Amino acid sequence: MATAVPPPSKRQRTDAANKAREQQDVEEIPADAGSLRLQFFDETTGLPIGQGPVIVPVADANPKNLELLLNTLQGHDSTEFIPYRFTLPVTDKKNAEPVITAFPTNIWNALIRPGLISTEEVQSISAAPQAVFRVQAVSRCASTIPGHGEAILAIQFSPKSSSRMVSGSGDNTARIWDCDTGTAVHTLRGHTSWVLAVSWSPDDERIATGSMDNTVRIWDPKTGKQIGSPMTGHRKWATSLAWEPYHVQKLGEPRLASASKDATVRIWSTNQQKIEMVLSGHKSCVSCVKWGGVGLIYTGSHDKTIKVWSARDGILLHSLNSHAHWINHLALSTDFVIRTAYHDHTGKVPDSEEAKVAKANERFLKAATIQGKVVERLVSASDDFTMYLWEPANGTKPIARMLGHQKQVNHVTFSPDSLSIASSSFDNHTKLWNARDGKFINTLRGHVAPVYQCAFSPDSRLLVTGSKDTTLKVWDMRTHKLSVDLPGHMDEVYAVDWSPDGQKVGSGGKDKAVRVWRH
Repeated sequence: MATAVPPPSKRQRTDAANKAREQQDVEEIPADAGSLRLQFFDETTGLPIGQGPVIVPVADANPKNLELLLNTLQGHDSTEFIPYRFTLPVTDKKNAEPVITAFPTNIWNALIRPGLISTEEVQSISAAPQAVFRVQAVSRCASTIPGHGEAILAIQFSPKSSSRMVSGSGDNTARIWDCDTGTAVHTLRGHTSWVLAVSWSPDDERIATGSMDNTVRIWDPKTGKQIGSPMTGHRKWATSLAWEPYHVQKLGEPRLASASKDATVRIWSTNQQKIEMVLSGHKSCVSCVKWGGVGLIYTGSHDKTIKVWSARDGILLHSLNSHAHWINHLALSTDFVIRTAYHDHTGKVPDSEEAKVAKANERFLKAATIQGKVVERLVSASDDFTMYLWEPANGTKPIARMLGHQKQVNHVTFSPDSLSIASSSFDNHTKLWNARDGKFINTLRGHVAPVYQCAFSPDSRLLVTGSKDTTLKVWDMRTHKLSVDLPGHMDEVYAVDWSPDGQKVGSGGKDKAVRVWRH
C-alpha cells in the first residue's frame, strides 16, 4: 500500500505562497525563434550607427542586451556606458500605416508571433541616449548641520541648484540651509505644530509648508519671511503639497494643492492666500496629492481610493479603486520635469517669462511623449503590500498590479527618464520595476530595517535609499548592486532627496541633524 504524502506544514505553505507572490510570469521564447537583423540609427541625427546590420538571436533581443551591444559597437568601456531608449517602426494591421513603438522586453510575443515584424527583413531601430550628463555617486558626508530641536520629517532641494535645501521638523519650524557652507540661512517660524510637508515652487521663488496645526504657509526663500497670511481652512493636518506645474500656470499666479487628514484637498491662490477650490470626495485622510502636467490632479487616500480631478474646475473625473488598504504614496512619470520646470543641468535660465514657460513645456513634452502621444503615468503604493501602475487619462483599469513586497509599501518614485520605478517598503527592501509594463526587475537588499524613502539621481543611473537602520545606501541601476554605504546618522532616516543638478544628497531624521552628502 502506498504511503500518503503528509500535508504541507504551515511554514511550507507560507513559503510556497510567498514564492508564488514574488514570481512574475516569464514569457518563454522558443529555442528555434531564429535571429533578427538590426540596423541601429541615431534618433537625433538619423545617421546609421556601426558598419551595417548586426545579427542578434531573438531570445537575446531585449532592450538591456541591445544597450550593451550598442555601447560595445561604439567602443565604450563599462565606465562610459550610456543608457539608450530604443524604438522601431511597426505596421499597424488595421490601417496599414507605420507606427513607432518602444522596443519591447519580449519581442517574440509582442511583435514577431503576431506577424507585426519579420525575421527575414532588416529592422531599423532608433536609439536615443537617455542621460545627457553623468552624476557621480555621493560617497562622503560633507556636512552635519544641527539646528532643529526635533526630528526632521521632510526635506527638499531647490529646483535651481544644490546650494539650497529646505527641511520641515517636529520642532514647529522649517529651515533653509546653505549646503555649500553647511550653515542655516533662515528659520521659518510661525507654525504651532509639526511641519509635515515642504515644497519648493518650480520657479524657485517660494516655499510652501504644511503643518499639523492645520495651516499651509508660503515663504520667500531669499528673505525667510512669510508671504501674506497663513492659509487656513483645513480642519486637520496638512499632509502633502503640490505646486501647479509651471508650464500650465497663469503667468505670475502660481496655485498650490494641499492634502489633509480632513479628507479634502484645497487649491489655493498663493498670491492672495485664498481657497479657489475644495476637492471633496474622499472618505478618509488624503495622504498624497500630485498635480500633473496635463490638467489633472491626483489624490491618494486612506479610504483605499485614488481620485483624478480636473485642475481647471475641480470636477471628479475618475475614481481608481483597486487597492485593499490605505494609499501611502503616489508618483508621476513626469514628477522630475514638473519639479524642475525650466531648470536643467546646464544652469542656464531663459531671459523672459515666455521663454521660461516655453522651455518648461518643451521639457515636459519630451519627458511625457511615448510613441507620439503625451502619456502621464501614475504609480500608487499601499499598505496592502502592492502597487498599481495607471494611465488615468485612459480610464480606471490599471496597467499592472505590482506584487512582491512582504509588508507595507511606504514610498514610490519614477526615475527621471520615466523608464524605471523604485518602491521602498517596511520589509527592509527596495524593489525596481519596469515603468512601461510594471514588470518586476530586481530587489535591492542591504538594509536591515524598514526603508522609508528613496530618490533617483537626475541621470537615473543611481538610487539612494534612507532607512530606519540609520544608514543611507546608494545603488547602481546598471548592476543593481550596492555602490556606496553611507553611515553617519545616529538614528532613523526619515527623509532623503537628491539635488536636481546631481551634486548632492540631503537627508534628515530622528537625530535632528540635516546631513549633506557629496562625491
